[in-house]
Amino acid sequence: MTAADESETRRARLKALLKDFAARWTGTRTFVVSSAVVFLFLAYTGLLHTIVAFLCFLLLAGISATRLMVVGETTPIRIGLARRDESSALGGGAAVALLDRMPDPLMVVDLSGRVVYANGAAEVLVGKSAPGRHVATVLRNAPLIEAVNGVIAQGSARVVEYAVPVPVQRNYSAFVAPVEGGAPSAKYVLVLLRDVTEARRVEAMRADFVAFASHELKTPLASLSGFIDTLRGHAKDDPEARDKFLSIMADQATRMRRLIDDLLSLSRIELREHVRPSDAVDLFGVVNDVTDGLAPIAEQYDVEIGVTAPASLPKVLGDRDELAQVVQNLADNALRYGRSGKRIEISLSPDEKGGKPVVRLTVRDHGPGIAREHIPRLTERFYRVDAAASRARGGTGLGLAIVKHIVNRHQGTLAIESELGQGSSFSVLLPLAPQK
Repeated sequence: MTAADESETRRARLKALLKDFAARWTGTRTFVVSSAVVFLFLAYTGLLHTIVAFLCFLLLAGISATRLMVVGETTPIRIGLARRDESSALGGGAAVALLDRMPDPLMVVDLSGRVVYANGAAEVLVGKSAPGRHVATVLRNAPLIEAVNGVIAQGSARVVEYAVPVPVQRNYSAFVAPVEGGAPSAKYVLVLLRDVTEARRVEAMRADFVAFASHELKTPLASLSGFIDTLRGHAKDDPEARDKFLSIMADQATRMRRLIDDLLSLSRIELREHVRPSDAVDLFGVVNDVTDGLAPIAEQYDVEIGVTAPASLPKVLGDRDELAQVVQNLADNALRYGRSGKRIEISLSPDEKGGKPVVRLTVRDHGPGIAREHIPRLTERFYRVDAAASRARGGTGLGLAIVKHIVNRHQGTLAIESELGQGSSFSVLLPLAPQK
């Protein structure tokens, strides 16, 4: 090789190196210039001493230059542009606009595990700042993260179901699959979420209905069947026995009807438990309506119902019919199990929960009270402290379970306090309606 050829080769290599350095320098230069502007502004406004600002700038510039020479292009200036740049890679504005209109949450993750795109429905779940962040910090669900990592590693699509337990349990079915980006070498992972909460609740409702209803209906059905056989047999010509048996059969039929009504009511509430109510409700008016309806029963039991509330009580956010059912069930329980105290007190008052204003509804009786070990289980379906006494009083074992689910839907809390011989107190805290 001649000296001229060697010189030409060196010039070509130098030109290539300069070109590569210029390509790397583009992002670094922007970062350095931006830093200079920021520190100049801080020094000019007096927020930072001039010498300190200059030293900080030199430090950042040195780090950026070192990183440029060692690893190439710097990345900080591209973080905020992640969604725009990757949206282009996904096919441009029209494709992204279509994805944004999808009703199901959808995200796109690159092979490093970072979210590069989240549509409008997904932003409700993960927030608007998800692009640029690692998927593990956005979704925070082990089965789903494992599925994403599995697709990145193996390249095969998979479906995984998972639950989000708070604030109210939601169930999702996630379809995770590899996709190709705009460039042939650009690969991504698609994460499509589908809310299956209602479907799972329907399945659970059906299973619960079969399990619980068959158990609770077995006794009254057996009783009805036995009395029917008796009336067809030796008691068919006995008017006194016939009247007695027909009265018992009517009571059993009423019990079954009440049980079915409560089961259906509980099922309807569970189906809508994840949907927040949006009406402003006058809780004092609800309490008055319920107590007016219970007045004949209270008079029959010789029980006095007292209602106390401040002159100006703020409205709560809720569903009026469901809140009426809460008051009805709590007052009805007090009448059934605390009527020996001869008085039921229903009070309403402003309160606070976690620094936020709420309204406290308390229903207190002066009956025999409940042993401490039973209190944590009172809101379970069909749980009874005394099953025989509950059935004798017409209880279904579902009243407090209904109250719990309604309170959950209203983002409230239910607290139970009781001591043997001192009566029981049931308190519900409900958030206030927005002030207009």
